[in-house]
Amino acid sequence: MSFIGKTLPDFTVKAYQNGDFHDVSRTDMLGHWAILTFYPADFSFVCPTELGDLQDHYEQFKAHNAEVYSVSEDTEFVHMAWHDQSPTIKKIQFPMLADPAGVLANALGVRDEASGQAFRGTFIIDPEGKIQSYTINNMGIGRNAAEFLRTLEAAQFVAAHGDQVCPANWHPGEKTLKPGAALVGKI
Repeated sequence: MSFIGKTLPDFTVKAYQNGDFHDVSRTDMLGHWAILTFYPADFSFVCPTELGDLQDHYEQFKAHNAEVYSVSEDTEFVHMAWHDQSPTIKKIQFPMLADPAGVLANALGVRDEASGQAFRGTFIIDPEGKIQSYTINNMGIGRNAAEFLRTLEAAQFVAAHGDQVCPANWHPGEKTLKPGAALVGKI
């Protein structure tokens, strides 16, 4: 089943962010781009490297009108404890969503029933709440925030210029393609 073009389901979860707890709902993700990134567990090994990489790129995401939301099956209290203990996680400024009931993980097909944890799923969601891109990795395979940023930039370009598409490894300012008969067999 593909999630492309599907609307993010309704939800409300608790979040830990900058020393505080608050609710985050589907409505909070509307009106701007969202990077929703699932990871297996707090106090683990690959996860802090990924979240640290996202934090290193956080200002770039924000400059592209995008908010980053990390999600695990841990509670907001575990997020706070991890934030207080880990030097890498202590730097995190984006919302860390708590999904202990697996509501989001189940809705987006990333929950591993055997472990009760989420696979490494990343969803790029447009301002209307529609999924424009997603990838799902197994738990031991770390991801790259720079590639999420590049994919976000391509999704934003295509949204703004519907008659053009972005080729492999495209970055803003580089040549795009305009599909049509003139390109058939010429690339």
